[in-house]
Amino acid sequence: MPARKIDRWLWLAGIVIVLDQLSKWLVLARLQPGDSVYVAPFFNWVLTYNAGAAFSLLSDAGGWQRWFFTGLALAIALWIVGILPRHSGEFRLSLGLTLILGGALGNAIDRLRFGAVVDFIQWHVAGFYWPAFNVADSAITLGALLLVWDQLAGPREPAPPRPIDDGQRS
Repeated sequence: MPARKIDRWLWLAGIVIVLDQLSKWLVLARLQPGDSVYVAPFFNWVLTYNAGAAFSLLSDAGGWQRWFFTGLALAIALWIVGILPRHSGEFRLSLGLTLILGGALGNAIDRLRFGAVVDFIQWHVAGFYWPAFNVADSAITLGALLLVWDQLAGPREPAPPRPIDDGQRS
């Protein structure tokens, strides 16, 4: 049985990582921690370092969380790479997994380089400020939403059976 191609999905994960790291490089080159640059009435560029997870969960846990979240991201990445070949033909599912893969690895790179994740996008409205995030976080969130959508969309039609070519002709 021929292996299913996952090359396009791995390329997409690589693009997510490159976009994430490039955006962080640009922000790090232009802002100092705590800087805030007005972009629009609902949007600022900021530079923060998050040693925790989403919403700064465990950010003040003493340092062990760096390795825990790095290991978790790498374990998730390995799991996704392991299951992706079985689902490479399922667009929504594979896209969601790929976005999570790229985002998890993008943030893992930050944890290894800086000990924390670089966040720089800040949305706000009526005095309420959403916690800063980055391109990797956006990819993970979009990927998770795609996985939920894929599950809620219901069962898919099974693919028609492929003819078996055993090399012998009658």
